[in-house]
Amino acid sequence: MAVAQDPAAQARRRRLDAGFWSVAYAFTVVMAFSTVPSPLYGLYQQRDGFSSFTITVIYGAYAIGVIASLVFAGHVSDWHGRRRVLVPAVAVSVLSALVFLAWREVPGLLIARVVNGLSVGVVTATATAWLAELHAEARPGDGPRRAQLVATTVNLGGLGLGPLISGALAQWVARPLAVPYVVFVALLLLAVVLVAVAPETRRRADPMPAYRPQRVAVPEAARGRFAAAAAGAFVSFGALGLFTGLSATFLGGALHHPSHALAGVAVFVTFWAGVVAQAAMQSWRLRRMLATGIGLMLAGLALTVVAAWLSTPSLALFLAGGALAGGGIGAVFKGAIGTVGSISAPESRAEALAGLFLAGYVGLSVPVVGVGIALQHLSVRTTLLGFALVVGAAMVAAAPRLLAAEPGPGGGGDRVNA
Repeated sequence: MAVAQDPAAQARRRRLDAGFWSVAYAFTVVMAFSTVPSPLYGLYQQRDGFSSFTITVIYGAYAIGVIASLVFAGHVSDWHGRRRVLVPAVAVSVLSALVFLAWREVPGLLIARVVNGLSVGVVTATATAWLAELHAEARPGDGPRRAQLVATTVNLGGLGLGPLISGALAQWVARPLAVPYVVFVALLLLAVVLVAVAPETRRRADPMPAYRPQRVAVPEAARGRFAAAAAGAFVSFGALGLFTGLSATFLGGALHHPSHALAGVAVFVTFWAGVVAQAAMQSWRLRRMLATGIGLMLAGLALTVVAAWLSTPSLALFLAGGALAGGGIGAVFKGAIGTVGSISAPESRAEALAGLFLAGYVGLSVPVVGVGIALQHLSVRTTLLGFALVVGAAMVAAAPRLLAAEPGPGGGGDRVNA
């Protein structure tokens, strides 16, 4: 006969599960908002007449915000508690949206993107750690598979939703430089409320340690595995940066499709292919997942180059290449998250994850900024070929270390979800 669970325990589990999905929602909305401006830059450019290099500078401002927040604040929820850090971090994204609405010239765009980056850096590390802890407390016998899958899904999936939503609004709604931000102000305010009532899983440190910036917080014996995971995050996000930086320019230039909605769809396809791959591979062994991901990413990069260099560039091949690369990126990123989660102690999990995301966002930023500079001197096709070769070579160089990384004790064998 089954033994009924204690009503208080059932109520606590329901509260933890509700908190888990509240944090997942907030994580999704913040990540989606971070990519909302991508299809809109062309409209800003048409209105104000600034150069493509100015768009690169604006994106660089966002990257500076993300990297600074990961270095200086991505780990502080390990000391102060998850909720105490995540609530203001989400509120900072609300502030960014308000700056976009109130100050639409280049200085305002720069400030809004820096502020947005400051929010994203803290949210990625804190929300990922909080999801793992909420899941572990609600379902202590289940293993971390659910938390890892949700964390990586909302990260990549949110990044893909942003341009899809803003691109569609820009294409078919009046006031395209205002409506997307109004929509996200409402979504972000709801996220603040939901996170504010989610159960805390990390008590405030007592005594409070002296503040220090981010450092790699993993056992010394596991630092080789961390370095391999960070290399995977850096290169896979570099491929994402290549697609983010070139999609709209390639579609509007070589393919003569200047549709804001189509630009959003192209980025969405790349990111959500990663989400689908993560779901499909969630029970795979780590080496199989990473090997498949590396192969898909290289094949996708090659296909996009072919699509661009045909005598008549192909939209279908470009989207297919983005989907293949996105699937590979998702697999490599999931493997990296699982690796770092398995080797980091609970009291330093956010710090370890902040280090991983730091590597990823540096990788994401370099191609976007580099593409913007290269396009001042080279054609879209030549720029795509050059950066695809660089990213592909970096992935090939990182592959042996990724595939050789051995699971540590208690890390769940070589399954990413054990």
